[in-house]
Amino acid sequence: MIRVVFIILIGIISAGKAAFAQSGSQQYCFEFYEGTYNLEADQSIHVPAPQKLSPAAIRSFYFALNNARYQPMIDSMLAYRGRHQLNDWLYYQLIRKVAQQLSPKAENYTRYTLYKWFLLSKSGYDARLALAGEKIIFYVYNDEDIADIPFFEVESKKYMCLNIHDYPKADLHQEPPYPVNIPIPGASRSFSYKITRLPDFRPESYKVRKLEFRYKQKTYHFAVKLNPEIERIFANYPGVDFESYFNIPLSKETYGSLIPMLRENVSGMSQKKGVDYLMRFTRYAFLYEDDEENFGKEKRLSPEETLFASHSDCDDRAALFFYLVKEIYDLPMIALLYPTHITMAVRFDKAIGKPIYYNGKEYSVCEPTPQEKNLQIGQLSQKLKNVPYKIVYQYEPDKL
Repeated sequence: MIRVVFIILIGIISAGKAAFAQSGSQQYCFEFYEGTYNLEADQSIHVPAPQKLSPAAIRSFYFALNNARYQPMIDSMLAYRGRHQLNDWLYYQLIRKVAQQLSPKAENYTRYTLYKWFLLSKSGYDARLALAGEKIIFYVYNDEDIADIPFFEVESKKYMCLNIHDYPKADLHQEPPYPVNIPIPGASRSFSYKITRLPDFRPESYKVRKLEFRYKQKTYHFAVKLNPEIERIFANYPGVDFESYFNIPLSKETYGSLIPMLRENVSGMSQKKGVDYLMRFTRYAFLYEDDEENFGKEKRLSPEETLFASHSDCDDRAALFFYLVKEIYDLPMIALLYPTHITMAVRFDKAIGKPIYYNGKEYSVCEPTPQEKNLQIGQLSQKLKNVPYKIVYQYEPDKL
């Protein structure tokens, strides 16, 4: 009898422990690109927001969160990153989503930012915080050539600002941020803005955009599949170096709806005529508008963004043209940057028109942006003929 009572008591205690374990964690579920992301977060990670923003308050928040049961959540995120081969920028988008679940941005921006910083740091990245008056500034170590966002240096290491877009009127020169020093073991990894793979979005999440252009008295029609998530992925993406920029790919469904069609259209043409076709597709299938008029600032669009956008400028078309030529012909190319323009040149077996010489090789200009005159391959706009330029990117096919 005593033994039976003891067993029942053990059962009750065990059931109580299971209930406590279930009540001691919270389930989150949200859409993330390729499907649904499920996250279990222990209740201990819910740390109150600092009442007043200060280095001491941030340190208190960190130590409270650091003593919480956060590791299973980090392990889950890192496993997801590995499974879906997320580049750092896309992994950061996952961190933003998780932080939004834990502490919605609109409710408490400081707490939301502290969670992002903590999650990125505990994922192994060297992330830092600084204070500028009432602003909390979030940085990450990055050793790439990034333009148009603030940075600071510590012992020759460059830290780029990840949240300056949340303070569009901030002048960090007038109000210099001072760092909050919190050493985090294992947080030493540099963050990369390179995007070499886009997510495999769910096919049903795509929309179709109709494109057309006329070439050699024939009108070509396209139904390109595009995903609205692309615009959100690149909403706060900075100005990366041209090598990183030109090598941003298309997503799987967009690629499948465009590249095979282009290949089919140029299949009966010579290589030079096929490149001419791609040049004119890039030039005339989209409306032109300067970034200042379109966005109010300089903004480079990825190839998929250009396919999606109602208007685009020379940077956008140069990147798209490069991508199309690389995918279909894989020819050597260079990018020519002028003070107010960028264009491309392709290396054929024999140059066309007046060649551009670079590293002992001849390249033919292929202008993918509309000009006053209908430029042929090998022709440069008259207004650029005496203007100095820089070669900002050279592509050489890896042909073994």
